[in-house]
Amino acid sequence: MTDHKTCKIRLAPVGVEITAAKGDALKDLLFEQGVEFPCGGAGRCRGCRVRIVAGDMAITPIQRERLSADELKAGWRMACQCTVESDLTLELRQWDAEILSNDTGFAFTPQPGLGIAVDLGTTTLVAQLLDLSTGRVLAVKTALNPQARHGGDVMSRVEFAAADHGGVHMRDVIRGAIGRLVHNLLSTAQIQQGPDVRKVAIVGNTAMHHLFCGIDIEPLSHYPFEPVNDGLQQFSGADFDWPLAKDAVIEFLPCLGGFVGSDILAGIVATRLSESEKLTCLIDLGTNGEIVVGNKDRFLCASTAAGPAFEGARIAMGMRAATGAIWKVEAADGQLKCSVLGNTEPRGICGSGLVDAAASSLNVGLVGPSGRIQNRATEIMLLDPIKITQCDIRELQLAKGAIATGIKLLLQRWGAQTKDVSRVCLAGAFGNYIDRANAHRIGLLPFSLDQIEAAGNTALLGAKILLCAPDSACRYASLLARSEHISLNTDPQFQDMYVEEMGFPEDS
Repeated sequence: MTDHKTCKIRLAPVGVEITAAKGDALKDLLFEQGVEFPCGGAGRCRGCRVRIVAGDMAITPIQRERLSADELKAGWRMACQCTVESDLTLELRQWDAEILSNDTGFAFTPQPGLGIAVDLGTTTLVAQLLDLSTGRVLAVKTALNPQARHGGDVMSRVEFAAADHGGVHMRDVIRGAIGRLVHNLLSTAQIQQGPDVRKVAIVGNTAMHHLFCGIDIEPLSHYPFEPVNDGLQQFSGADFDWPLAKDAVIEFLPCLGGFVGSDILAGIVATRLSESEKLTCLIDLGTNGEIVVGNKDRFLCASTAAGPAFEGARIAMGMRAATGAIWKVEAADGQLKCSVLGNTEPRGICGSGLVDAAASSLNVGLVGPSGRIQNRATEIMLLDPIKITQCDIRELQLAKGAIATGIKLLLQRWGAQTKDVSRVCLAGAFGNYIDRANAHRIGLLPFSLDQIEAAGNTALLGAKILLCAPDSACRYASLLARSEHISLNTDPQFQDMYVEEMGFPEDS
């Protein structure tokens, strides 16, 4: 029995029940259950839709604009625009994607004590507890980045943080989230306290670096998008309310420049790009695609604003790679055949599925090289009720055009061509799922298939390697000395090449 000030919210089919106060924002309640808000709750993307099974919620003007009359009548609402006013039962399929960790072995120098490596991603957090004397992983914990309630992409976070007190809030939220991961790691490993944890190494993109460290993020919100301080940041256990000894060393590794963060520095270490005699390319496909081209002598790096299409955001029925997502599309007998994660009813399409859908549609003639859907259609049905629209294809073209342009400009700066690259390492979850042939077919990766390999979570692996290196400060300095950050937005060729790369290749 609830009192007149509280309400019960039941989430079906997961069976979770939440107690909330009247007037609470539904967005805040559902984020804790794993629901994502790609546009930061601004009511632009429809990505947070839930269906009312019992109860009622007011329909706001934004919802009337974004949802059809049939959807509203069927009980669909945009969670980011709703407040709780009565008991509710909502249809919600929890976002239960596997967060990409890493258990690859590596060479190390034995040291006393324990260490923790943290990959602070825009969407997800991964932390591992290591025995520094053996290199053995004692525990692994993952979580969603709680900053995501303020936007699914980096620039939405930057805009929120640049507003009054937004930066302090984002700093405290992410420090608290990592502190909980640290507590859970020690608990899982049955370590009562953390005095034996000597060091914590954190990696992430430049925005995550600034938000965690409390560095002014305002310079990242406007041209020329250059940070004022992206170097190594050091703290002690006494600085945070974490279950660690006061003299524990906590480091946020240095970034490489612009929006190329320490996650890419760690990736260079993990893929051994910095030890390679041959030309190697590292690509992290995300909202801000990062690209590195180089060898043991030097490397060029750059970031390019690909947009969130690869993560399913700004796509009409997009979602990240979780249960219910169409993640693979194949052309068979002139038709599109779809595979759904979890072998369940489809409820959206993720980035890898979007790449497949575009490539397969090109192959069967549903889409032309310009990206236009053929026969005057405005959408392509994949698996009822999931479809992709003309706007979805345009979003993909913007994303893939930015990445392809960045790759070609860096190779041009190096004085090389795609055929000169010995190895192309795709980092992160998207690189793990993407079909290489289809990525090549749409012009996203202008390399031959035998050059490309999925490298997994290179950020976490690199963080572990550097965590276990007794001379880590020297290694940071060596890597930074050999790197050169290229600002693509100042390159006079970028815009013309970008427009050219937005189209799809005539054939594979």
